[in-house]
Amino acid sequence: MVKTLQAKNLSLYDLEKKFNLTLAEDEQFFTEWREDLPAITDSQKQALDRIKANYLNLNRRRPMLEDMVKMVVLSPLLDLADFYNQDFDIQTEAEVEIFLEDEDEIIKGYIDVLTLKDDLWILVIESKRTQVDVMSALSQLLFYMLNNPNPVQETFGLMTNGREFVFIKLTQQETPKYAYSKAFDIQTRENELYSVLSILKRLGSRVSR
Repeated sequence: MVKTLQAKNLSLYDLEKKFNLTLAEDEQFFTEWREDLPAITDSQKQALDRIKANYLNLNRRRPMLEDMVKMVVLSPLLDLADFYNQDFDIQTEAEVEIFLEDEDEIIKGYIDVLTLKDDLWILVIESKRTQVDVMSALSQLLFYMLNNPNPVQETFGLMTNGREFVFIKLTQQETPKYAYSKAFDIQTRENELYSVLSILKRLGSRVSR
């Protein structure tokens, strides 16, 4: 009898066991989050300052739930990064499913936001409520990225709880490998959303050219 598992219940150990997934040790594996980053304009900085101010104002009243994170922080960020233009296709709550024949299992889940370009997944975003550790989304997001129908291509992802942002890179050409960036925190003195937007623009440019 085929057993169905929910992606949100998977652990990193499950992914390592079921997909032979490993954490890349080479620092050069994931340089896209820190090298050759495009500059952002003064008007974009002003918009990012407003996003930060909105977040801080709303979050001090009560913890922001997932839908509020998407509306107040994530959506305007994707707009500033030009992810809503005609080169990309945005899907929300997209269902993904992997059948593991050896284990007679089906793993199912739903991606919060999926950005595609000619069937290439360049950004898979998993958002959590602000009081939840952003790294708690790691195993779920990696499962979604493993579901890429074009595994010869690199896949990039982003986890956020509204307060912190962590980028991920996954390759599957041989043994699946991944690495993640530092956590960018919206509550630091300097507005680290500047870096988040610059990285988003860098990843978007990889498939727009």
